[in-house]
Amino acid sequence: MATQDGSGEVIMESEGSQSEEPVLCENAGQGGALADEKNPPVQVSAVSNGGDSDVGKEMVDLKIIWNKNKYDLKTPLDATGANLKERIHSLTGLPPAMQKVMYKGLLPEDKTLREIKVTNGAKIMVVGSTINDVLAVNTPKEVIQQEVKAEENKKEPLCRQKQHRKVLDKGKPEDVMPSLKGAKERLPTVPLSGMYNKSGGKVRLTFKLEQDQLWIGTKERTEKIPMGSIKNVVTEPIEGHEDYHMMAFQLGPTEASQYWVYWVPAQFVDAIKDTVLGKWQYF
Repeated sequence: MATQDGSGEVIMESEGSQSEEPVLCENAGQGGALADEKNPPVQVSAVSNGGDSDVGKEMVDLKIIWNKNKYDLKTPLDATGANLKERIHSLTGLPPAMQKVMYKGLLPEDKTLREIKVTNGAKIMVVGSTINDVLAVNTPKEVIQQEVKAEENKKEPLCRQKQHRKVLDKGKPEDVMPSLKGAKERLPTVPLSGMYNKSGGKVRLTFKLEQDQLWIGTKERTEKIPMGSIKNVVTEPIEGHEDYHMMAFQLGPTEASQYWVYWVPAQFVDAIKDTVLGKWQYF
């Protein structure tokens, strides 16, 4: 009888004493309802791409915009551009090698978000196509053809050709932006201005990253060109003024569609090519 009474007490405690039940469930490893109540915060962390590895790190909330879709992303402020591409891959399925990620210009892969001063709520623009899309437009073949033609043109420097000489002979524009020979800088936040076009008129270049467009502005009008439609970018230092370049944007399938701009500051040349073409063009 004593054994039965003892058993009865245990049963009464497990069914009637609610204060003991959490301890019993926790010790027995059976989460039940309690495990469900603890899961939501963990799930929120996973959705925001946090995770155990991000515990204790300073985080930043970003708005990722790709292909007209918007994604919320929480990531460590000390993550590099390459790390960010991996997280974008997990969100969009777009491989890192096919991504062109922009925040005030092309996002460097080797620098942290803190170093490039990314702030909470910043909009990160992503441009890129799947491998199948790239192969469908046969970009590699076009690039090879353009490189062959570029090699042929190297026999005579572009700046010595008659069509360019008539513009360059006007001399350097007085209001052209300052140049830094041998330096590489990201695109400025203001338009590149004070340059000449092929007709000798003033031209300015504005890089509208949110629309993925290049605006070519003259006194008469402004052409808004999707960066994805630009087939190639050709540049060459101006002889005797190597701190400035002449640059052509190929807007169609042939070189006849090249739009020439003269007196582009040398420090922005690489940033312009990377922003317009994107590194994915070379894969």
